[in-house]
Amino acid sequence: MAKKSGDRFRDLLRVKPGEKVDLVHFDCGATFGRDKDGGAADLSANLGKLSELQERLYAEAKHAVLIVLQGIDAAGKDGTIRVIAGAFNPQGTPVTSFKIPTPKELAHDFLWRVHAAVPGKGEIGIFNRSHYEQVLIVRVHNLESKDVWHRHYRQIRDWERMLTEEGVTILKFFLAIDKDTQRQRFQDRIDDPTKRWKFSSADLPERRLWDQYREAFEDMLTETSTDFAPWYIVPSDHNWLRELAVSEIVLDAIDDLNPRYPEPASGVEGLKIK
Repeated sequence: MAKKSGDRFRDLLRVKPGEKVDLVHFDCGATFGRDKDGGAADLSANLGKLSELQERLYAEAKHAVLIVLQGIDAAGKDGTIRVIAGAFNPQGTPVTSFKIPTPKELAHDFLWRVHAAVPGKGEIGIFNRSHYEQVLIVRVHNLESKDVWHRHYRQIRDWERMLTEEGVTILKFFLAIDKDTQRQRFQDRIDDPTKRWKFSSADLPERRLWDQYREAFEDMLTETSTDFAPWYIVPSDHNWLRELAVSEIVLDAIDDLNPRYPEPASGVEGLKIK
């Protein structure tokens, strides 16, 4: 039986424009009455539907979809990409990971390198971190003055509005974990020789800035969740819930676009190849 509108993750997790976000009291372990076994079955069904929808989106080449993933270290950005992108043909699914800007990138405005990575029509692009680093790490590490990074909120809103007016559907996911979950995931990386490479010596100094990042995340979500480019705060202490929620929201958004296969060229129907 189909879930009621109010039971859909896009309704449960969406940050309403102007809503003051409070992450201190957010339940990062929420499951909304779902269970892991049922979630696995629902995820499998979602991925199957996404695979078919992506093929239609790519063939039609009328719409673009941009998925933005943000979250503190170990929140599950890579794992989410691995699962969601696994449903898609890589040819139509560019994934971009934003690292420290190069000298050439620093010679331009902060959106220059990001705009170049926006997916084209027919594509589903995924950002692992994004232009939002300009109001996160830049703020926490005092790389710009407050009057500079604060105006980026307006610049981001204006830029995202322009993209949506040009046919890009923007889905922004903040993957929320609590501090103890991050500690356990860091420890798991250290204890597992196959994952130890993922742990960086920079992770611990960044962890000590937990409260500063939380405040920056709260302001980011409050200032830049809009009707045209909303944020979804995804409880991510449980990997299965995170993957289920993101897959469902992406599925709903692409399904709303109702992509269709284009009409075949004249004379193709009934053609017999000799």
